[in-house]
Amino acid sequence: MLWLKAFHIVFVVSWFAGLFYLPRLFVYHAQATDTASNERFKVMERKLYRGIMLPSMVLAVASGLALWLGFGFAGGWLHAKVTLVALLVAYHFWLAKLRADFARDANRRTHVFYRWVNEIPTVLLVAIVILVVVKPF
Repeated sequence: MLWLKAFHIVFVVSWFAGLFYLPRLFVYHAQATDTASNERFKVMERKLYRGIMLPSMVLAVASGLALWLGFGFAGGWLHAKVTLVALLVAYHFWLAKLRADFARDANRRTHVFYRWVNEIPTVLLVAIVILVVVKPF
């Protein structure tokens, strides 16, 4: 089970790296004015999402479920954590929609919007880590 826990942490860290970086790419992409930069950001965003974020999310959630089933965790903190992880998954797929907008040259939001979007995973990460480590209820 310790191997599973170690890999779960690796998958979560990898997933969060993408959750932090993709909105940052959106900030720069929204500011891009030339075709070469626009196309470069499209490639970077696609590779980050499909090559790192999506597999990491699937493996993080799968290993988390395996840990839950293997250890039989229970308590209010776990319900709160699962709710926050569900919000994180929804955020992940919302980023996919935003990425698709950029890929179609259909983005209508400013770089300031994406700067705010970039803060969402930080808030969720802090809350999830506190719930897992402190188990306040």
